Amino acid sequence: MKDLVSIITPSYNSAEFIEETIHSVFSQTYKNWEWLITDDLSRDNTVEILQKYTDPRIKLKVLKQNGGAGNARNKSLERAQGRYIAFLDSDDLWYPEYLETMINYMQENNAELVYCNYSRCDEYTMQPVLKDFEADIIVTFSNLLKTCRLAPVSTMYDTQRVGKFFFPVKSKREDHVMWLNLLKEIPKGYPIQRTLAKYRMRENSVSRKKKNIIKDQYLVYRDFMGYSTVKSLYYTANWAVNGFLKYSKIFN
Repeated sequence: MKDLVSIITPSYNSAEFIEETIHSVFSQTYKNWEWLITDDLSRDNTVEILQKYTDPRIKLKVLKQNGGAGNARNKSLERAQGRYIAFLDSDDLWYPEYLETMINYMQENNAELVYCNYSRCDEYTMQPVLKDFEADIIVTFSNLLKTCRLAPVSTMYDTQRVGKFFFPVKSKREDHVMWLNLLKEIPKGYPIQRTLAKYRMRENSVSRKKKNIIKDQYLVYRDFMGYSTVKSLYYTANWAVNGFLKYSKIFN
């Protein structure tokens, strides 16, 4: 029997795109998964769309109060039973071989965490608008401080090896804090240099508004890592430069 993988998805007002995400999960060549979707009190018909699907592997929970994506992911993580944890936001997509490729690599290389390339796509056409983000280096706590190379859509970890890691609900940079906390406990995460996922670049995405979240990134280092002001400013500056390069419209 293949190991179970738990797919963690927060949803909020996702009706426009979530059926594409559903189809990308159903198309996976690796079939032993459970999908823990936590809806963050959507105001559109997201829940109605999800309820149309009767596959018992889909486990939907609807929150009674909106608490943000980090909180919704935590609610799914609390219920997760799988050995492997994968993250898929309600507007992103995986290629059919995503789960199988990631899990096979982890098992064959005794890896605790892996990440892969992903396409950065227009929100409506899903055609690439930037060069694919490349999983080109081994990630460590040290280099993750300077830039967050790990995206939920393209990263998986093994709970049997490292346990579960939850998201801080009081940070707008909850993904980065969670990955940093995880990389404190393991020596490295490994790259898979294949494009296996599609990230939908939403016009109103918080992660796209770099100037608006510099303070939030500074707080990652000062409040969550416990660094001094000078050290926090140093890492914030590194993050800002790397963030500009990450989203620069340069294709070479």
